Amino acid sequence: MSTEIADVATARSIRNPVLTGFHPDPSILRVGDDYYLATSTFEWYPGVRVHHSKDLVHWRALGGIIAERRLLDLRGCGDSNGIWAPDLTYHDGLFHLVYSDVASFASGYWDAQNFLTTAPAVTGPWSDPVRLHSHGFDASLFHDDDGTTWLLSMSADWRPGRDRFGGIEIQQYDPVRRQLVGQARIIFTGTEVGLTEGPHLYRHEGWYWLVTAEGGTSWEHQVTVARSRELFGPYEIDPAGPLLSSVGRPDLTLQKAGHGSLVRTQRGDWYLAHLVGRPYTPLGNCVLGRETALQKVDWPAGGWPGIAGGIPADEIPAPDLPAHPWPDQPATDHFDTPELATWWSTLRRPATDDWIDLRSRRSHLRVYGGQSPVGKQTPSLVARRAGAAHCSLETVVEFDPGDHRHLAGITGYYNTQNWHYLYLTRADDGRTVLELLSCDSGRRTAYPQLTVDAGGARRVGLRVTFDGSVLRFAYDLGHGWQQVPVELDATILSDEHAALIIDGEPAAWGFTGSFLGLWVQDLGGDGRYADFDHATYLEAPMQGRAPF
Repeated sequence: MSTEIADVATARSIRNPVLTGFHPDPSILRVGDDYYLATSTFEWYPGVRVHHSKDLVHWRALGGIIAERRLLDLRGCGDSNGIWAPDLTYHDGLFHLVYSDVASFASGYWDAQNFLTTAPAVTGPWSDPVRLHSHGFDASLFHDDDGTTWLLSMSADWRPGRDRFGGIEIQQYDPVRRQLVGQARIIFTGTEVGLTEGPHLYRHEGWYWLVTAEGGTSWEHQVTVARSRELFGPYEIDPAGPLLSSVGRPDLTLQKAGHGSLVRTQRGDWYLAHLVGRPYTPLGNCVLGRETALQKVDWPAGGWPGIAGGIPADEIPAPDLPAHPWPDQPATDHFDTPELATWWSTLRRPATDDWIDLRSRRSHLRVYGGQSPVGKQTPSLVARRAGAAHCSLETVVEFDPGDHRHLAGITGYYNTQNWHYLYLTRADDGRTVLELLSCDSGRRTAYPQLTVDAGGARRVGLRVTFDGSVLRFAYDLGHGWQQVPVELDATILSDEHAALIIDGEPAAWGFTGSFLGLWVQDLGGDGRYADFDHATYLEAPMQGRAPF
């Protein structure tokens, strides 16, 4: 069962999160009878994942929009840099995608270049990107009723002693000239909560409604609403407080509720798409990353929008629309298609035929080895998001390492500093062996006592299992599955563990959630590759269960 498709039996309700695993910063859009959700991808290709629904209950992955270096080059991209908070809109027969490519957040600087690309269909073809400003991240477009188009973003201020979140700014965009025109101006400086970002602007009942994210993207997160009769303000803040937040409610399943965008159904009902996190313990580590949820919005005529209790609910009423389930995603990918399936992502480089080959050998994925686990230019990692606390990825690999520079295997991965890896390589005595290596905040741990002689096995089964806070590996050399006799800490593969603050400055952020992946290194540049026969992903949603 796909992690991104809800149970057909619950067609009259929406169960949250609707997009499980790493799917943050949702931008929701309706075009006719179709709904789309675009989410952040950071250092992963394809950039800006898009999901499609007809009823807001059942969602299918369409893949990513930014699949070419023509649109985005992530070579050298730092951990949790890259694509932040995309915005998807539709205007004059075109889909418009605005996205921020953040190159740095060190020492109070954000090198955030904003781009715009358009397409006649959400599946493309997408135009060459237009460079917009670099004033700040979380850029979005607003198409006003008078035909004008405006770019909004947070306004970054690098100067020591200043508020780095300098408010929400707006500037006109000319679609004919394909450039920004006029001066940018601040229209909203936020509430006392601060860290004001993620703007989305709407026109409703003669008001301009500004929806922003505040409080940071962790436990203090919230959705703030302000309104004005004039585009440039002044904007009045909702006197009832935030539209949505889970702050102060560690008992809730859904934490970190914030960064929202609104959509109106064909029947006039309103919903908010927003990010959430599901820690394994109260305010503990979120191994699954930040996910996407939906909330029903009550918007009385002449009044302010509201959500029941102002908190995120695990289950909400679905809109009165015909149920539209999608076919189940197969558990096993046999690699029978010429392109990677929509559930796969690749790290820092697109899945091009110079290192990804689905054609040379039928029903096999051939991955040519890349850089080391800390390399940020040409890594060779094909991975999928962990969508449940209990999940596994299993494969069969054929690999002929020439020496210790050649490795291929399976991983539980967060970023270059945090991962667990079971791999085949060549020992100094010429044997092909299985070895285990872990990395925790950049500190590597080897387990030489657990090395296994592969015994000349041509095909080796490998499996990685997330079992709550524990990660396990297993292997099959042709005589049945054997567990690697060690329980590894899965919680190091989390947003909270990856974040690092030094002297009040962010040295590292954790924005991406954990992955299960197929990883190949060719540290000598010798042209080595591994063939993966299939990959099977399974989930077991019940906590405390030993599923595999």
